[in-house]
Amino acid sequence: MNTINKSLEAANEVRVGVRELRGKLTEYLREASLGKSVLVTLHDTVIAEIRAPSAQMPREPGALRGQIRMSHDFDTWPADVLAAMEE
Repeated sequence: MNTINKSLEAANEVRVGVRELRGKLTEYLREASLGKSVLVTLHDTVIAEIRAPSAQMPREPGALRGQIRMSHDFDTWPADVLAAMEE
């Protein structure tokens, strides 16, 4: 990774200790919602990362229509299972 990419990456992340995170949680959550990555540290070791969720493609109802097949006996219970439920 070149120097420019490292500086851009560093500008997009914030390092914070656990104690400070507890005191300013709302502030750091706001930073994460704006696209920054909040790295939580304990004794100078990163233990967690807080960031906004990745964008997901919206679901399209019916997108799998015609691609899913059910067995003809899908809703038929095996005799031993029925007997066990009746006991």
